[in-house]
Amino acid sequence: MPTITLSKKELLREAGVKLSDERLKDRISMLGTDLEGIEGDAINVEIFPNRPDLLSQQGFGRAFAAFIGAKPGLRTYDVKKPTQNVIIEKSVASCRPFTACAVVKKLKMTDERLKEIIQVQEKLHVTFGRNRKRLAIGIYPCEQITFPITFKGMKPADIKFRPLEARGEMTAQQILAEHPKGKEYAHLLAGLDKYACFVDAKGNILSLTPIINSHLTGKITESTTEVFVECSGFDLRVLQECLAMVVAALAEMGGELHGLELQYPDKKIVTPDLRPRKMTVDGNYINKLLGLELKDDEFKKLFAKMGYGYEKNSVLIPAYRTDILHQADLAEDVAIAYGYEHVKETIPNVATPGQEAPLAVFETKLRLLLVGHGLLECKSYNLVGKETQTARMLLKADVVALASSVSEEYDTLRAWILPSLMETLQRNKRHEYPQRLFEIGRVFSKGDTETGVKEKERLAVVLCGEDADYTAIRQILDDLFAKLSITPEYEETAHASFIPGRAARVSVDKEDLAYIGELHPRALENFGLTMPAAAFELDLTTLFGLLKR
Repeated sequence: MPTITLSKKELLREAGVKLSDERLKDRISMLGTDLEGIEGDAINVEIFPNRPDLLSQQGFGRAFAAFIGAKPGLRTYDVKKPTQNVIIEKSVASCRPFTACAVVKKLKMTDERLKEIIQVQEKLHVTFGRNRKRLAIGIYPCEQITFPITFKGMKPADIKFRPLEARGEMTAQQILAEHPKGKEYAHLLAGLDKYACFVDAKGNILSLTPIINSHLTGKITESTTEVFVECSGFDLRVLQECLAMVVAALAEMGGELHGLELQYPDKKIVTPDLRPRKMTVDGNYINKLLGLELKDDEFKKLFAKMGYGYEKNSVLIPAYRTDILHQADLAEDVAIAYGYEHVKETIPNVATPGQEAPLAVFETKLRLLLVGHGLLECKSYNLVGKETQTARMLLKADVVALASSVSEEYDTLRAWILPSLMETLQRNKRHEYPQRLFEIGRVFSKGDTETGVKEKERLAVVLCGEDADYTAIRQILDDLFAKLSITPEYEETAHASFIPGRAARVSVDKEDLAYIGELHPRALENFGLTMPAAAFELDLTTLFGLLKR
């Protein structure tokens, strides 16, 4: 988790209060962050991943001032109508297709302000931007830029500019091979025919995204009063959320926010959008979850302490609060505002013995057996990307999609585990082979249940290396069945993810339990794998039911 350094003087000035160090430590800790210590004017705080809006001096100060009751309620920001535009060309579709932008004027820069801007940019890159893979942030002095700005994909041979703090001009290839930032993030551009660049009306390159700004057009100094801010990446909504965090912090510095019209090939939008979104509040649900009996006026006060607006039965959520997805998230903030120190400790009025679930005991035995075969256990997320579950595995499947996903990388409940193991192999190509992996976990499918979703436990095993074939993977599955005193039936079948003629459907007592086979070369190619692979995926829920008969 990232740690940021705050100025105690600035924090108390923002809140408009005087607090002793002991009281300051107490309140910061109860806000839902981990205070590492206070030394002189420096406050070191560890920020949890769910609150990227706190990664700036201004964002933390805004939340702290509301929490202690000094400046409660929803903080609003005025965004001036756009007078300039940014053109997004089709050429960026293959490299970094989206951007969200803004202009901030009337800034009064100081050395301390510059450090704060660099800190929030770096921390958001590492966390919310996942080391620039998900998104990258660029901030440029408007004094050196001529609008309109174009976001385009350029051939590497056509890119040449002086990178930030470099001695002279460099080509894109030289930047990736020689510049410190280029070498650190070159892997993000691997295999691309074009690189995404921001270019102004005079043809000056502002940046090679997500690598480095231009020294001429991308270096802000203490004399800078207006900045152009952009976030580029693969999910427009995520970019707009990140932009909201950055420009809200700049507005807290005294900046005046101006919108920009973004001219996409198929649409026009204006960013930033700092309008709060509304979520209906179920007070009974929150009270039941927390064991409290709060009234409507109490909810209003508590939500104000966490920086929300409140209308009867509805909360107005700031644009920079990306962590609020469900009523449970609101309940957590109510608990923080109420104060965990005020919650009475009670012993539940139940007396039940605890024991491990029978299916969990069964899975533990399977794990020991598979480890004995030299397999390494993995654990991946239940939320995955639809493309990984379907197209990359050469399938057209009806998967369970999220109604409102945070990112395209996590927009679907996984229908099977093998694609997750394939992604693990993809991330570990640099390690030696053979690689022998397994995972036991939950999968989801549409079904006639209360939620409309059925859940099952499955086991997936994959072997990857020169000797990975049908025989090798079947030996493992046969041994597993032998240890369970089960005689399976194998029948040749067709499955798009496996090589024709080298795949089988496995059943026991006419119950289909597994697919097994050698992975199709095109599926391997989709994950960047050059070694052959063989795998099976076994339905543990059904298998365990058969064993209990």
